[in-house]
Amino acid sequence: MSLIAKQPYFKMERVVTSLQQEDIKQERMLYLYSNKVITHRREFHIEDVLDFSYREISNQGGILYLHSLQGLYTYTVESSPEEFIQTFRKYFK
Repeated sequence: MSLIAKQPYFKMERVVTSLQQEDIKQERMLYLYSNKVITHRREFHIEDVLDFSYREISNQGGILYLHSLQGLYTYTVESSPEEFIQTFRKYFK
């Protein structure tokens, strides 16, 4: 199992207390290995990953879509993941 590529993404978590509301940005990483894709909470066998796609949102980053046999998963990114997507397609398509 060797690391092929990685892509940063983030998740916004809203914390509400009785006095205030705070948005916390959690930086995370998506890892592409020769036999699997690993995110913060999930692990996909490479045979289950169909493709990746990306949709830009008004020049502020966008959404990276992971298409799998289990469904569609979204990851918010600040910069274009095109290099990550092209690497996946080069090795596995």
